[in-house]
Amino acid sequence: MLAVFLSPIYLLFQAYILLWLYAWADSCSPALHSLFFRIPVTVLYLFFAVSPLTGFLITKEPLHHFLRVISNYWLGTLEYILLFIITFDVIRRVTGHSFFMKYRYPAMLHTMPKNLVIFGGFAIGLTLMVSIYGVLHARRVYVRQDPVVIEKSSSLPGLKIALIADLHLGYNSTKSHVRKIVDTINSQNVDLVCIAGDLFDNDYDAIKDPDKVADILSGIKSRYGTYACWGNHDVSEKILAGFTFPQKETIVRDGRFTEFLHHAGITMLEDETVCIDNAFYLVGRRDKDMAKKEQLLRKTFSEITEPLDPSLPIIVMDHQPGELSEASDAGVDLDLSGHTHDGQMFPANLVVHFLWENACGVLKKGAMTSIVTSGAGVWGPAMRVGTNNEVVIANVSFDPATDQ
Repeated sequence: MLAVFLSPIYLLFQAYILLWLYAWADSCSPALHSLFFRIPVTVLYLFFAVSPLTGFLITKEPLHHFLRVISNYWLGTLEYILLFIITFDVIRRVTGHSFFMKYRYPAMLHTMPKNLVIFGGFAIGLTLMVSIYGVLHARRVYVRQDPVVIEKSSSLPGLKIALIADLHLGYNSTKSHVRKIVDTINSQNVDLVCIAGDLFDNDYDAIKDPDKVADILSGIKSRYGTYACWGNHDVSEKILAGFTFPQKETIVRDGRFTEFLHHAGITMLEDETVCIDNAFYLVGRRDKDMAKKEQLLRKTFSEITEPLDPSLPIIVMDHQPGELSEASDAGVDLDLSGHTHDGQMFPANLVVHFLWENACGVLKKGAMTSIVTSGAGVWGPAMRVGTNNEVVIANVSFDPATDQ
């Protein structure tokens, strides 16, 4: 249970930040050393620090929902508190004890308390600015245009696909954000809408007014309809600060997820294939993590594509972009995925590209094209920094002349 092992580290970080705040306040003014300042600051800080736990333990509404929302904002802010405080603290201490400062500017060593005020002010200011920006930026939806050439002939002159993923309907989502996604899709006049998993955020009850949200999603317009595959978060699990807890029993999917999709006019494909307009195949993969938890069989790519007519284009929705070679070898032409969020927040957006062959964007794998979206929603911290919520428009053309 990773959450149990990491909890002491979390507590150490909270103690470090709180002691740092005390030291910074003392440097700003001796008056802030009093209990009249420290007690309310400590109480307020601890409220945020324990909000992931209280939101997990307190199930009575509306307090439960409020605490879960607060904890998601807190987790994002905490990342930047640690990033900036530690960075500026290290710079302050290194420069203050360096050979250069000691022998060239010894008088400056006596201004260390003032340096703490300045460096600490920068750290707190940057934390507030980046966190506020991240919250506001996460409410926007962008359009990304990706040209795709499928090396096969088709009865269609082309195909315009809207790809979204990772809506994570729940504590971080609002009806207005879902409406933005729908309006963005409809503004593009697409032929097909594909949702590559993680429509939900592990808890159906986390969705405020689910019937209304489903009504909004039912307003998506396209020529061939809206199709989806499941993601790893489309199961009911208890989550504490992003960590799940192992369960002895097989996880049983919440039937309300399926009812919601029916209400929203979304067709779910679970290792299933549909032939659309006798022009192309659309496949929806069963998510590998979800299949393990529900003890369900996940077919191989070759098992899925073997009975299909190889002359027709084969388009696949697979939540996690982890089997690109297998998909390409099995004759898939276009693989649509999400899951990675492109790291969602700096500096994770720099690291994620070392973890996935295609963490976000377009990758050519043999004759197959892989498209991975950063997602239309957020997971965990209710912020985006360095990445975008997006609707990907795959502008597909068919050109058998490029087939080698």
